[in-house]
Amino acid sequence: MTTTAADATAPTDGDERGQASGHTSAQDSVPHGGHGYAKQKDQHLKRLRRIEGQIRGLQRMVEEDVYCIDILTQVSASTKALQSFALQLLEEHLRHCVASAAVESAAQGEAEGTGEVDAKVAEATAAIARLLRT
Repeated sequence: MTTTAADATAPTDGDERGQASGHTSAQDSVPHGGHGYAKQKDQHLKRLRRIEGQIRGLQRMVEEDVYCIDILTQVSASTKALQSFALQLLEEHLRHCVASAAVESAAQGEAEGTGEVDAKVAEATAAIARLLRT
């Protein structure tokens, strides 16, 4: 079975990514213009291409009937690479999106801006919960 990049990232029914899970759209999530990862976008894309290469390597290993334990070792390395990438994105989200919401909240006065800060914290908490389940 061959998996394309679109297959790997496309949300499915019941998937936790997307509108069904309560995740807001990109426009709703970032009212300030730009995502927290924007400065490192090229680095992230390079890292994701390396991970994609690891996954393609797994496919090749299966096609070539490589020993099970060797494949499992590569699966573990690929999983750790994805987890590391996810944690970096989460950190950037906290530093950019959550921090920006807090700054805006302070500028607007506590009572008015607290809702957005709470929403950003809840969004980050949900992302952390999804990461912990994997």
